[in-house]
Amino acid sequence: MITGLSHVSLVIPDLDAAAKRLKDVYGLIVGPAQVNEQQGVRLAYVELPNARIELMEPSRADSPVSKFLERNPQGGIHHFCLSVDNVPAAAASIAASGAKVLGDGKESRNVHGERIAFVHPKDFLGALVELEESRKN
Repeated sequence: MITGLSHVSLVIPDLDAAAKRLKDVYGLIVGPAQVNEQQGVRLAYVELPNARIELMEPSRADSPVSKFLERNPQGGIHHFCLSVDNVPAAAASIAASGAKVLGDGKESRNVHGERIAFVHPKDFLGALVELEESRKN
């Protein structure tokens, strides 16, 4: 079911400023920005050998990321993402164990087109968890 850690996601108020800071201070290179219209975010990744750092800024005022920035104006950790073989099967198994899988049952996809789902923070030690279908190489 769970195959690894995919990424840690940070919500930031300014993607370009965050990319510059990560490069200047840590020597990390942020990849090209992309937009996920469904989730209302503009995002980019730092590719590391064993996982990614995802940087997200809101692309519209009604996105969940905008609401996160209202509560945390300087940004912060939003969620971490676990890779799974099959999102619907993993989500069903997790829900059958009593955890709440978020959403209206409609399929969600990330900017790469992979299926995703989220597990409520109260069901994972206070952290929002994204489930992402493992990339096929």
